[in-house]
Amino acid sequence: MAAPKILALGDSITAGYGVRPSEALPARLEARLKADGVAAELVNAGVSGDTTAGGLSRLDWALQDKPQYAFVELGANDALRGLDPKAAYKNLDGILARLKSAGVKTLLVGMKAPANWGQDYQKEFDAIYPALAEKYKVPLYPFILEGVALDPKLTQPDGLHPNPDGVNEMVRRMAPALERLLKEGSAS
Repeated sequence: MAAPKILALGDSITAGYGVRPSEALPARLEARLKADGVAAELVNAGVSGDTTAGGLSRLDWALQDKPQYAFVELGANDALRGLDPKAAYKNLDGILARLKSAGVKTLLVGMKAPANWGQDYQKEFDAIYPALAEKYKVPLYPFILEGVALDPKLTQPDGLHPNPDGVNEMVRRMAPALERLLKEGSAS
C-alpha cells in the first residue's frame, strides 16, 4: 500500500523560503515521520508571499495530487499586510470546507498577528484559528512559529523566516500533531 499523501498548503514558511528544499518544513516533517516509523509523502504546496486568498484560489490545483491528509498553514501574510481578519476567516473557511468535501483529513496550523496593528486586530485575527478548528472539528496546531518566533538563533536575518535550526524546532513541536492526525485518520 502506498504511503498516504499529506498536502502542505502554506506560504513561505511551508515553501522553505531561504532554506534548501531538503530543509523546508514538508521535507523535514516527512523525514521525521519516517524516523518515527510513520510512512507518509508530503507534497509541498507552499508559495512564498501567499495569503489565505491565494491558498483558496489554488486549492483545486493542489488537490490534483489526491492527498488523504493536509495541513493548512496560511495567514501570516494576511496579518503582516494588515488585511481584514474577516476576509482571512472567510478564505480559510473556504479552504477547510473544500478539504472536508474532498474527504481530506486536515490539521489547521495557526498564526498570530503581529502587535503593530493593535490589540483589536490581534484579538480578532488570533481568534480565527480556534473558531475554525471548532467549526470543522479539525485538530489545531495553535502557532506555527511556537518556540521559533523572535529567536535570532532560529530565524533568518529578516527575523521572520525560520533558518534550518528553526525548521528543525518547528518539526520537533509539530510532528506529534501530524502523527496524531495520521493515526486517527487511519483508524476511521
